[in-house]
Amino acid sequence: MVATNLKAETISLMDMRASMETEMNAIIESLCGPGGPGISGNLVDSEGFPRVDIDIPAVRSQRRRLSELRNDHKVITEKIDKNLQVLHSLRLDKVTPLPLDGSDISASVSETISQDSPMREEPITRIPFAIIDEIADDSPAAEDGLQLSDEIVKFGNVEMGDNLQSRLMAEAQSNQGNPVPLVIVRQGSVMNLTVTPRPWHGRGILGCHFRIL
Repeated sequence: MVATNLKAETISLMDMRASMETEMNAIIESLCGPGGPGISGNLVDSEGFPRVDIDIPAVRSQRRRLSELRNDHKVITEKIDKNLQVLHSLRLDKVTPLPLDGSDISASVSETISQDSPMREEPITRIPFAIIDEIADDSPAAEDGLQLSDEIVKFGNVEMGDNLQSRLMAEAQSNQGNPVPLVIVRQGSVMNLTVTPRPWHGRGILGCHFRIL
């Protein structure tokens, strides 16, 4: 009964998380579309006046909603992870020992695999965790196709989580001379790129700066 209730709760949480991700992606696409201010771009022009080409109250409302959704998404993901750990431990306790005579081995193994398989496929998220706010000309990042204001969804093995700045640095350092796959959002469109961290005549091995969102 406990496992059944916990499984139902976890499935419900997964549905809630998927709904949040859909809403977050819609907000991001709206903010990052052509002419949009982006997730954290300026709402004033070069002279310090409010931009007249965007609906500033609407943008602020969308950004506030996106921040709320991100916080809720993190809480729900942590709850899902805890539930899955409990469910996994309960399944391990209930694993049927394999018969010594070899009979029905395939059935026992099949049942065990079925119990340990994920309840449903994880949704693919497109939630940026960082933005490129500085990039040098002729740098490895620029030469490999990255641009100012590109928003980073995935950098190698780094995605949303804690200690992102240090993890990004470690990922770049550990892959020096090797192409690193990236998933980015550029003007509302999701793109896949690769960048190769390498020495050049400027600072660092990428020549760009990631600002954590």
